[in-house]
Amino acid sequence: MLRVLKEVKLRDWITILVSIGFITLQVWLELTIPDYMNNIIKEINKGQGNGSIGSIWQNGGLMLALTLASLLASVVTGYIAARVAANVSMNIRGAVFNKVESFSMDEISKFSTPSLITRTTNDVTQVQMLFTMGLQVFFKAPITAIWAISKIYGKNYASLTILVGSIIAFLIVFVLVIVLAVLPKFKKVQALTDNLNNVTRENLTGLRVVRAYNAEDYEEEKFNQANDKLMKNYLFTNTFLSFINPVLIVAINFLSLGIYYLGAHIINGMPGETIGDFVGRGNTLADIMVFMSYAMQVVMSFLMLVMILFILPRAIVSSKRIKEILDTDNKIKDGGLTALDGKDLGTVEFRNVSFKYPDAEEYVLENINFKANRGDTIAFIGSTGSGKSTLINLIPRFYDITEGEVLVNGNDVRDYKVNELRNMLGYVPQKGVLFSGSVKENINFGENGFIGNVDEQLDKALEIAQAKSFVDKMDDKVDSHIAQGGKNVSGGQKQRLSIARAVYKNPLIYIFDDSFSALDYKTDKILRKELSLKTDHATSLIVAQRIGTIKNANQIIVLEEGKVVGQGTHNELMKTCEVYQEIAYSQLSKEELSND
Repeated sequence: MLRVLKEVKLRDWITILVSIGFITLQVWLELTIPDYMNNIIKEINKGQGNGSIGSIWQNGGLMLALTLASLLASVVTGYIAARVAANVSMNIRGAVFNKVESFSMDEISKFSTPSLITRTTNDVTQVQMLFTMGLQVFFKAPITAIWAISKIYGKNYASLTILVGSIIAFLIVFVLVIVLAVLPKFKKVQALTDNLNNVTRENLTGLRVVRAYNAEDYEEEKFNQANDKLMKNYLFTNTFLSFINPVLIVAINFLSLGIYYLGAHIINGMPGETIGDFVGRGNTLADIMVFMSYAMQVVMSFLMLVMILFILPRAIVSSKRIKEILDTDNKIKDGGLTALDGKDLGTVEFRNVSFKYPDAEEYVLENINFKANRGDTIAFIGSTGSGKSTLINLIPRFYDITEGEVLVNGNDVRDYKVNELRNMLGYVPQKGVLFSGSVKENINFGENGFIGNVDEQLDKALEIAQAKSFVDKMDDKVDSHIAQGGKNVSGGQKQRLSIARAVYKNPLIYIFDDSFSALDYKTDKILRKELSLKTDHATSLIVAQRIGTIKNANQIIVLEEGKVVGQGTHNELMKTCEVYQEIAYSQLSKEELSND
């Protein structure tokens, strides 16, 4: 919780201090009201003395005024608490989101996507609820209890004070037992919420496959199991918490009966032979009634604290889960170099590079060596799982290498500022990724570094990527809406728009991670030709499965189980590399391979 409190800004702390002032005022008003009630009772005991009725009206009016003032202070405190809670939750969500944005793929896989979503939304909401209620209760309850106890102690009724102290001690022990019992279960509740989100997300993203294989019953069973586990844990925690209100009611009633009983003994023990003795008894009765009011204030302050118990354990667990994200050390560290510090612009070089995933024993890549000069096209081919995508993901530092060096512009990628490094790259992933928004917003995306005529550059990028033809047919052309994940366009259209995004950026280095797989051969050929003509100033690194996509590359690197088993041009590899030959002949005939 202390780590979460770091996200509370200075202005919020000032607002909290103001709210404490209103809370103190509210408590003073509430604890002053019984004093005027005491005056009224004493005036009544005097009988029809001079000015007694006027005094009663005066004290009654003051009680009403104090009550209204207390109500106003309570409203102001509630508004301030809601405002602070909203600001704090906004700051925490922003901090968590920004931290997740800085994560490498390793950190993201450590938490899992559903868990990160739960922590950014559900866990932050739990902390917000704690601030909303707790800001009022955490300060008001102890202030009320301490102030009321001091007034009780000042009445000098030892037996009554011991009774109140005993009830308070019992409530403290009872509350601690409840908290210790439910806290471990709330930890499990949040983990089970992650699991439920994971099952739901998996089912929704794979809905077409579920329906195609009539697997609705199977998926429903998985969901029911996750839902049932969550329900049982909630049932356990809520069962424990349900004991709180009955126990509190019993404690309040026991306290009331005890005060009446002991008060009756105190009054009966007083002399009663004169009018003065009668008035003395009345005044004692008034004191006991005021004592009862103070005692109720003490118990009610504990009742307010108990209200927090319904959300405190879960908020504590949620804050720890948020803390795990905020305290996670980023493995991808910024260097000090910028793009302008490069010596050989557009070059990419691997020197004795080996890589294995964190906590893995076997290397995915071993001893990779090659160099691409500016304007070169370097292609990577190999069987599934040979390490092609892993290799090119080391260039933008989605992962850091285990051994060796990856050089861009003659400098180790680890020496660059991460943003500067990635601004030099035009990355197109294997699966075309589009975001909700317009076509234009998807292409002019992020820090593209382009300065000039946006519309002209946009048309040029669409034309090179062979996307202009279908974009022009859309209702609003480049302003047409793209659904989340690009669900309203085909796989090939997604890939072409993703390529257009990279072209629009006009980078020094292009990285195509099997980015032509959804294109037909004709579109693939035209697109590659346009790329080679209009982006010849840049270096291109292409991962591909099709020989036709890479046969004209300056250098082709053949991977097998993470090792380079062939390196050279298409013609050279057709003579020297058996693996490359097998791939080539499985796709094209000898006549096709001999033609450009």
